[in-house]
Amino acid sequence: MSILTGKKIIVTGVANKKSIAWGCAKAIADQGAEIIYTYQNDRMKKNLVKLIGENAPMVELDVASDEKIEAAFASIKETFGSIDGLVHSIAFANKEELSGNVTAITRDGFQLAQDISAYSLLAVSKYAAPLMTDGGSIVTMTYMGSERSIPNYNMMGIAKAALEAEVRYLATELAPQNIRVNAISAGAIKTLAVTGVKDYQSLLNLSAERTPDKVGVTIEEVGNSCAFLLSPLATGIIGDIIYVDKGVHLS
Repeated sequence: MSILTGKKIIVTGVANKKSIAWGCAKAIADQGAEIIYTYQNDRMKKNLVKLIGENAPMVELDVASDEKIEAAFASIKETFGSIDGLVHSIAFANKEELSGNVTAITRDGFQLAQDISAYSLLAVSKYAAPLMTDGGSIVTMTYMGSERSIPNYNMMGIAKAALEAEVRYLATELAPQNIRVNAISAGAIKTLAVTGVKDYQSLLNLSAERTPDKVGVTIEEVGNSCAFLLSPLATGIIGDIIYVDKGVHLS
């Protein structure tokens, strides 16, 4: 029996076959779980359908709207009753906030990035937790730029720092309900999100060079760790940031 057999897991943020969320979805499915995919809008739905087909379970979820979040989880409850896990893999910042100086970050840009990249975890957890009637697990995605100054990561690093703080507070709040909350700090991978960072190729090259084996981490490796954190094998891990970066954080 696979480690997620019989589990129902929501996976957010699948944009294309190179996205970290897709690596997570594949690993979770390989371990026997039923996946409920979410998409932001009709344009993103078309991309998702190309990957999973029209008949796979999917729900519209725009985290910029409280009303749409509530509607999405009401739909999930009506169709599935309960869930066992949630993968939060959503982040956004304006491209101009991912280059230059942090003192140039605008107030609106700051608020937008924090809203989509950090507050969204609180917003979806509010509705996901009540559906985890037999306990469950929430896993979000972060990056080392939350604690170190990474060139051009700028606003996203600030947002990821807030996200990691939320993990600790959510974990404390939800643990009595047998719901675990953790984050994966993934290494730099060429995804749609990373290409928004100025001079992203240098970031990818530097990351690969700093791994002990000189090979960068893959979405499959991140996905396998995500599946583990969602599973009963990880019940001793609560409120933690798990590095899945092939050792980049060691130096």
